[in-house]
Amino acid sequence: MKKYDGNKGIRLRRKPFPATFRDTTNDLIKQETKPQITSQKKIGGDFVGRRKHFLYVSQDCVGYESSSEDENPVVAPKPENNAALVAAPDVSLEDRAQMQLMLARNDDNALTYNVTYDNLAKPTQGPANPFKTTNGNALKRKNVLTGTAEETAISEATFRAEHRTFQSLGYTKDPSVDGAYVGNRITAAKYGGRDTVQLKPTKDESAAIRAKRQKKGDSSIVEGDGAYLGPWAPYKDDDVAYEEEAAAVDQELASDEEWVEEGIVETNLQAPPKAATAYQDDVSTSETTEFHGASLLDYQGRTYMHVPQDLDIDLRKDPGSTQNYHPKKLIHTYKSHTKPITSLRFFPYSSHLLLSSSADSKVKLWDAHHARELLRTFSGHNKSVTDTDFHPTGRTFLSASYDRQIKLWDTETGTCILRFSTGKNPHCIKFQPADGGHEFLAGMSDKKIVQFDTRSGEMTQEYDHHLGPINSLTFVDENRRFISTSDDKSLRAWEYNIPVPIKFIADPSMFALTRASPHPSGKYVAFQSADNQIVVYAAGDKFRQNRKKGFRGHNTSGYAIDVAVSPDGSIVASGDSGGYVCFWDWKTGKMWHKIMAGGEGRGAVTCVAWNGQESSKVATGGLDGIIRYWD
Repeated sequence: MKKYDGNKGIRLRRKPFPATFRDTTNDLIKQETKPQITSQKKIGGDFVGRRKHFLYVSQDCVGYESSSEDENPVVAPKPENNAALVAAPDVSLEDRAQMQLMLARNDDNALTYNVTYDNLAKPTQGPANPFKTTNGNALKRKNVLTGTAEETAISEATFRAEHRTFQSLGYTKDPSVDGAYVGNRITAAKYGGRDTVQLKPTKDESAAIRAKRQKKGDSSIVEGDGAYLGPWAPYKDDDVAYEEEAAAVDQELASDEEWVEEGIVETNLQAPPKAATAYQDDVSTSETTEFHGASLLDYQGRTYMHVPQDLDIDLRKDPGSTQNYHPKKLIHTYKSHTKPITSLRFFPYSSHLLLSSSADSKVKLWDAHHARELLRTFSGHNKSVTDTDFHPTGRTFLSASYDRQIKLWDTETGTCILRFSTGKNPHCIKFQPADGGHEFLAGMSDKKIVQFDTRSGEMTQEYDHHLGPINSLTFVDENRRFISTSDDKSLRAWEYNIPVPIKFIADPSMFALTRASPHPSGKYVAFQSADNQIVVYAAGDKFRQNRKKGFRGHNTSGYAIDVAVSPDGSIVASGDSGGYVCFWDWKTGKMWHKIMAGGEGRGAVTCVAWNGQESSKVATGGLDGIIRYWD
């Protein structure tokens, strides 16, 4: 092994150091080899040599010492104290368990890693957290908007007693100073600082007050001594006792004015009216009608009920036999209503007449073909009309109103035939087309669906499973079943005349279904949903939603807007809260057309109805009270 000494500039060659060390009973034994000069050089007339060093090893230290000329080495003394001086705690960043142990909190109840007992038994080392207390019951620092809040505890009964004392007497105890009061100190001194609980009379005091009350008397004696006084018996010393009792229960004293008996006045008392019959005071029983047409009869003595045959189209063909198209232009406006339109219904089958209702409590009948004039007005409701529906033959129709009345009218003469009411507001009505159409359903505001017979005028059935007001009624499956929707965001299917639903659909993602329109095929029903879309449900046995069919792109927020399917089933039409009428393709769900039908700034279009015999004629109505006829 070669080594260069930079200080001396001498190249040295060092041989292995033959030394043996043994440790026996803490004694140091050394074997010495005489130093040998391995190289020498004459510097300044003297020979300079490099000697080997002796190595001294002990249990606690290692040192080097140069050898002298003699052969007796100097042995280092053994230290008396073997304890190591540790100036800082042993921190090992490479030991994961030890690092996690340092990061552990004092209040931890479980360790998710293995730690030796020696590490767990070590005392806490390092600086202490001044904001962390080892006492779990110590006050915690909490900052609030007004300063620093400290946690404390107070009895609920004590707090309520002091609160009532301050509210009634105007003073309460000062929580920061013993024996001090906050508020009216004069009143506090007057009552000795007692609270409302302490001011209550004792049992003995209450018994003494009750003893001053006169006896109730004999119930068999009406007047004179010993007459029956009952709970109205006065006190013996009425004035003093009354003041004491009033002060005890913290009541206001009665007036001290002298009571003067006046002459007896006879009054006629009437029994209160029966419950839920106040609506009968608003019922209008004076129905009137007015004919507005040019002539009541034509040249052959026929009324407007006769289906015209002098047109370029056949009004006797089956509805939906011709292909429908969406309208493009406005051809006529009907102006007579003074308030928003609430419903539009074409005459069954022929569609040569148009029936409209409005919030002005009027129902009007219009000509849809010749002069397109107003034919007749039906007046009999005193509040807004909510819905109308033609009998399958068209000879009569129903009208429902917020005056809680449902009325059956003669379409030709305008007379009111029958009145129906349950004391609640009817929202929707629908004739049962089967069996001669002698019965109808009405969806009420009290979550019930009622069934009436027009022959007897009596209610024959009640369906009461909904949890909200009824919105729509639709007959399906050849009029043997019907579907109802409600504000409870559910859909229920019923067998007609059986008050138990056969299908109940309610999903957390569903919205209220406000209006409905059956598809001409009878297989589907389109519902106007409150989340700005039209959803489609199957009308067969399963009554499940058709996820593939959905119509979007319009806005219905805030209104119950009609949805209508064209007679051939190819187009879906709906109003819009912005004043539009929207048309979609039934197969693809694509919006075809959008017409501004409500006018700029005139409000929503709430009513839409297809003419069953025309290819593209649609009637619309909205908040402006004008009915528009499109082609």
